[in-house]
Amino acid sequence: MILSADTERKIEQVIAQQNILNPQQLDQAKLEAIQQNKSLLQLLVDTQRIKEDEATKIMAMGTNTPFVDLSKVTIPNNVLAIIPREVAESFMSVAFGVVDGKLNVATLDPQNLQAIDFLSRKTGYPINAYMAPKSQIEHWINSYTSDLSEQVEQALGEEEEAETEKLNEDVKRLEKTDPSKIGTIVQDAPITRALNTIFEYAINSQASDIHIEPREKSVKIRFRIDGMLQEIMTLPKTTEAALVSRIKILSNLKIDEHRIPQDGQAQYRTKGKTVDMRIAIAPISYGEQIVIRLLDKSEGILDIDSLGFRGRSARILKEAIKKPYGMILSTGPTGSGKSTTLYAVIQTIKSGKINIVTLEDPVEYKMDGINQMQVNNAVGLTFANGLRSILRQDPNVIMVGEIRDHETADLAVQSSLTGHLVLSTLHTNSAAGVLPRLLDMGIEPFLIASTINAVMGQRLVRKVCEKCRKAFPASEAAVKMINGLVGHLLPKTPEESKKLSEQLGYDNLPIASQNAYTLYKGEGCPDCTDGYKGRIGIYEIFEMTENMEKLLLSQNTTSTVVQQQAQKEGMLTMQQDGLMKALIGVTTLEEVSRVSTDT
Repeated sequence: MILSADTERKIEQVIAQQNILNPQQLDQAKLEAIQQNKSLLQLLVDTQRIKEDEATKIMAMGTNTPFVDLSKVTIPNNVLAIIPREVAESFMSVAFGVVDGKLNVATLDPQNLQAIDFLSRKTGYPINAYMAPKSQIEHWINSYTSDLSEQVEQALGEEEEAETEKLNEDVKRLEKTDPSKIGTIVQDAPITRALNTIFEYAINSQASDIHIEPREKSVKIRFRIDGMLQEIMTLPKTTEAALVSRIKILSNLKIDEHRIPQDGQAQYRTKGKTVDMRIAIAPISYGEQIVIRLLDKSEGILDIDSLGFRGRSARILKEAIKKPYGMILSTGPTGSGKSTTLYAVIQTIKSGKINIVTLEDPVEYKMDGINQMQVNNAVGLTFANGLRSILRQDPNVIMVGEIRDHETADLAVQSSLTGHLVLSTLHTNSAAGVLPRLLDMGIEPFLIASTINAVMGQRLVRKVCEKCRKAFPASEAAVKMINGLVGHLLPKTPEESKKLSEQLGYDNLPIASQNAYTLYKGEGCPDCTDGYKGRIGIYEIFEMTENMEKLLLSQNTTSTVVQQQAQKEGMLTMQQDGLMKALIGVTTLEEVSRVSTDT
């Protein structure tokens, strides 16, 4: 938007009146804007002196234009659909209400009279134009896919049932006669458009998995969003054969094989980004179940600090990865973020001076600067065989996707003893369970004691949405739970609060109390799901100390004993870490209780 000199002056007045900048800061910013050939507002946003939402509000005040905060608005699907999606994207405008026969429209430039006139003619409504931040408008444009059932029905077309039944018959016939021709007839079929619509919706919803589950008389579609499965829609049973065939074609699997599980990979490109899809197909009672893991390449690899490590846990992990040899092991159930943590470690230590080689099943994220190998059991490339091969590649750092058996565990230990840093995962319930598990695999206690740098257990909890987060007093039961598990860790006076917050790594810890704490929850808004948005890890981590070595060499190395020793040395359990994060408003007690228990 090109601003007139008069508008720029009004914007400067608003900035001064609102005390956003003092006179000296305003003069300096004006000079920088001139030097960089930018508007004042653009400079302030680019240099992060103000946020985009604030800049839009200032612009609205400077141009005497109504402003709307779309994060506080719920837009019904029928209102959102008044402006077609392609038009909304072209004009960066969304409808958010109809009042007295006029359509309320949020847009970037309400003073663009030609655009407003076009929207009026397109919708048949007189327009009330409001200014809104670009990010909020884009959020609602992406929400056009919220009525997925309707869009899939449109993709299937009016002749969906008869056409799909015929397609199914053709697919079954060609499976027996000429499977190579199935791709041709499915490629342009309505089911392909419907499947693309499902992919688009899942990606826009930031789903991690798509579940396609055949039932006796239907096909159920479910998405996993922030770790929770949600039923999205139900398709007619007649779509099943063509849908399964299309997915098999995408992932180069055998179309005519229905008796055994199959795994494959594919890619989906949308809006300038590429999403990797990991596809697993398995025969069940009513057909073939499909689970598609979505891996968005554009999101990149997280670093250690953003994963949720705090205080002592972060220090132990960062010290462990500085060592040139030894083992760092992560444990937790499937979907608890173990691989993501190890990728973050690799991202931290990655350098042109060291050779990092990974052995994975499958390779989830492709990273520049490291060498990644995928397990292939069909040709004999197991974790154990692959690890032997890696040791001949002159590695400095080795990541093994999972230690499953004695052979792999023994090779990993030997690798760490011979000057390699080894990163890997195991499946146990807690960090304390790792040492007994290695003993069960037949690894000698003195070898474990010599090689372990750090062991961590982890789970993922949903984060409270920051936009609709509200405080509320903890119940009597919650206060009792907090005091029982972390009360002794909380500061006793305001003077201790800052010191303990820095030591433990949690911001603004509350004062210990016998009867009152403040907790937080999301009320629900357009930007979140049930008051939650995104996930964060809760962790427990311990290092191999002298006392832990003595415990290993004794005959009493149980999970309980290891846990007690680790806690004596200062380890917070996953549940304690989660409670601390609940007390500072990152998550909720319900989430912590859902994924962890005190052991």
